[in-house]
Parts: sequence; C-alpha cells; structure tokens
Amino acid sequence: MNLNGVTIDDAFAEAFPMKATRLILTAHNLEWAYNAANAATGFATSVIACGCEAGIERELGPSETPDGRPGLAILLFAVSTKELTRQLERRIGQCVLTSPTSAVFAGLDQGESLPLGKYLRYFGDGFQTSKQIGGRRYWRIPVMDGEFLIQDTTEMVSGVGGGNFLVLAESQEQALRACEAAVSAMRQLPNIIMPFPGGVVRSGSKVGSKYPSLRASTNDAFCPTIMG
Repeated sequence: MNLNGVTIDDAFAEAFPMKATRLILTAHNLEWAYNAANAATGFATSVIACGCEAGIERELGPSETPDGRPGLAILLFAVSTKELTRQLERRIGQCVLTSPTSAVFAGLDQGESLPLGKYLRYFGDGFQTSKQIGGRRYWRIPVMDGEFLIQDTTEMVSGVGGGNFLVLAESQEQALRACEAAVSAMRQLPNIIMPFPGGVVRSGSKVGSKYPSLRASTNDAFCPTIMG
C-alpha cells in the first residue's frame, strides 16, 4: 500500500485486551489541571513495569466539565480490574488529592463500577461529607486549601492496549519527524492515548532474551547500529 508517497506494509499490530477508565480532572485553571494530570499519568508507559498505561486524552473547556472549571480527560488502562482499582487509588490519592484546587469526576456514564472516592474519603478523618446529585454520590474532603471534591465511583469498560506500528526511515531525523507527524494526527482523535514519551517508543522489544531472567529484550532486527 502507498499513501501520500509513504509505503505501508499492511501486516499487523500488537493489541491486548485491557480494562480501562476515563476520569475528568478539573482545577482553578488549566495549568493546575495539567499539574494534577501529569502527575497522575506519570510513570505509566507500559503495564510491564508501571502497573498501568495512562495519559491525557484531551483538554476540556468549562462547558464540558461537571463543575464548570477548566479540565482534562485522562485514560487509564490495566490488565485486570484489581490492578486498575489499585492504580486508581494510588494515583488519585498521591497525585490529584495532593494537587491544589483539584477535583475528580467519572468520565464515563456506563460500565462496571469502580471505587474512586469511596475509600479516599477516609483521608477526611471523619470530617468528610457526601452529597447526592443526579443519582451520583460525591465526597467533600477538607484539605488545607479548602476542600477536595471527588466522585464516589467511576466506570470501567473493556479497552485495547499495545497498538503500535514501526516507522522505517533512512535517518534518525527522518524517523523522528515522521513519528512527530503521526502523533500530532493521532492527538486529534478521541478516546486514545500515547503513553510513551512524546507518544513514541524507541526501545521496541522482542519476546525473550539470551539472559534467562529477562522476558523481553531489544529488538535487534531493527537496530541500525548492529545490522549488517
């Protein structure tokens, strides 16, 4: 296949079934929403060692958020319900609860229910209060800049992770420019994330290794410095 002068080998791409959720993070302004979202989605490039794969889906204007403030939608993917629940509690508790002016809401309307503020509310040490709005429960947790608002639960759906394609070029500069263009195009699409740095991974791996303790190792077939 040739598209816009680019030869495409229509072979296959990896894809794995995963559990996923979408959250809406809001704050006093977009800068503080990014502070919370960047922290919450940090160290989440691959489930191999990070526990989940996470990233920012897109910016949200005040008309798109439950509390009418600037915000961001983030997506989180894990291999099991148990692991996704664990990652949610840790990342929201350590990275969003701690971020000034932040609030957290479910970003999906349907799916299997997962705890969100259900357990984090205990940080309020008995001073937390709940409110039911439109059939959904929210928790108000007193903190040192006012209060942290978080929805009691979020929804989990089936997702797909690991999708990728190889970019082959005559130079590093050409490959990088092609990848940057691809990432820019994909960022216009809803409901996807590219969790590796800048949306690109240079350390593609193969299954197995000469070292028995490693499950994966560098994909030497595509390493230009060791190709004959």
